[in-house]
Amino acid sequence: MLTELSIRNFAIIDELSISFEAGLTVLTGETGAGKSIIIDAVQLLCGARGSSEFIRHGAKRAELEGLFSLTSNTHASYRKLEELGIPTDEESIILRRELNSSGKSTCRVNGKLVTIAVLREIGSTLVDIHGQHESQELMDDKAHIRLLDQFGNSELLAAKEAYSHLYADYMKTKKRWQSLQMDDQEMTHRMDLYRFQLNEIQVANLLPGEEEELQIERTELMNYTKIVDKLQTASAAMSSESAGMEYLSVALQAVQDLAPVQPNYEKIADEFANAFFILEDLQSQIQGQLEAMEYDEERVQYVENRLALLQTLKRKYGSSVDEVIAYGAKLERQLNQLTNRDEELHSLERKVKQIEEDLAIEANELTEIRKQTAADLSRRIMEQLSALYMDRAVMEVRVEQQKQFTDNGRDLVTFYISTNVGEPLKPLTKIASGGELSRVMLALKSIFSKHQEITSIIFDEVDTGVSGRVAQAIAEKIGQIAKDSQVLVISHLPAVAAIADHHMRIEKRVTDERTVTSLQSLTLDERTEELSRMMAGEEITEITLHHAKELLLAAQSKK
Repeated sequence: MLTELSIRNFAIIDELSISFEAGLTVLTGETGAGKSIIIDAVQLLCGARGSSEFIRHGAKRAELEGLFSLTSNTHASYRKLEELGIPTDEESIILRRELNSSGKSTCRVNGKLVTIAVLREIGSTLVDIHGQHESQELMDDKAHIRLLDQFGNSELLAAKEAYSHLYADYMKTKKRWQSLQMDDQEMTHRMDLYRFQLNEIQVANLLPGEEEELQIERTELMNYTKIVDKLQTASAAMSSESAGMEYLSVALQAVQDLAPVQPNYEKIADEFANAFFILEDLQSQIQGQLEAMEYDEERVQYVENRLALLQTLKRKYGSSVDEVIAYGAKLERQLNQLTNRDEELHSLERKVKQIEEDLAIEANELTEIRKQTAADLSRRIMEQLSALYMDRAVMEVRVEQQKQFTDNGRDLVTFYISTNVGEPLKPLTKIASGGELSRVMLALKSIFSKHQEITSIIFDEVDTGVSGRVAQAIAEKIGQIAKDSQVLVISHLPAVAAIADHHMRIEKRVTDERTVTSLQSLTLDERTEELSRMMAGEEITEITLHHAKELLLAAQSKK
């Protein structure tokens, strides 16, 4: 349940901290005192759309924080936190939201930054808010199937999961099938393009690494004159008459002649001989390179043309020769797929039809379970409506199967109602009045509160426009809902305020030329005075106080 709510710089609220308890809490106050602001704060805390207009005038940001206490770590909110990787506490969840003057929001769950979408996901498992306009859900035919499924048991849930898995496979296969169902002209154009591109790559007969080798060869060819000149200079210096090797040969012989004289000369002679033979080998290599050098004008042109071709292919099909080769392989696969298109089309078509047959079976089973659930829900709603003085109303939840498969089966669920004897059943969205919608919504909430895991339910003036015994019935119904969930109610009805476990009054006053809102938890005597004011206006008399006390005692005795 919602245990603590902290509001700062929000609308006309400067700073407000509210502690809530289990059971039914009613919030009353004059019109415009700020009761709905409390609801707005909770809605924003649970992920509703916000704006800088909510920030109190003169402040840079509004801050909202809520502490929710839970009795079980198997609650849906805990499962959601685990899915999202958010730290969990065994006893509580803290939601926090800041609205900045720039229009941006900062959201946290248990101290971790989250998006508004994530905050909304978690908030929806904690709080269910119903206002005067929330009954619009009943006026949306598309929402009726969700309400029916919400009432369903584990058998309905299992049937939906089985259908959903098969439907996902169906849509994936069908999408692949449809993607191949291009017209002949488009297919011909695509195949011609693939053939042209593949032929251009294959004719080039590309080899991995050849571009690097060509670049090296090109560098050599472009520097042919320089290379020959330097090789000739080196060769002449080493091999011509009176050249380096002749002098070195004379020196080697001289040192070798000294070898027998002293061991030290022998060592010098050996090292000299090694160096001489190395130089002889280098002389041979230089001469070989020189003899092999040949300037081939045609080879130069071939290398230039080949490199130009590789550059052109790279511009079209990849940043390197290896990527161009890989792209060619991909083209070949795609061309084969298109060439074998008819065979694959037939295969996919057979698979789609087979899945459709299986999907129809799952959809039929889901429809049957929904029809059984709808009959049970219809009966339960009429029981609740009877307690709300709509005992002559007939309510029917109809399930009609459509031809088209959707992600939620093939069912169209519509709530039908007849509020007058002898009148035919018609869609709820067509005939129900505001007061009737409020009672239908309360009837549904009375039923669903036992099936949902929502920790807190908030009613914002859902009792508007009713009086007398209907008002009393609504009060008792809200009281029954509070037995299964924490319920917060903003109300103008004395009957609703009297049946509450806790009563808070919201007041608006001017302090230092600024309007501020405050909230006070009422004692028993203060509740009597507040009920008297709600019944008679500002003029409180002994008679109204007496009536208020009787109403309070009677309401509490029924609990």
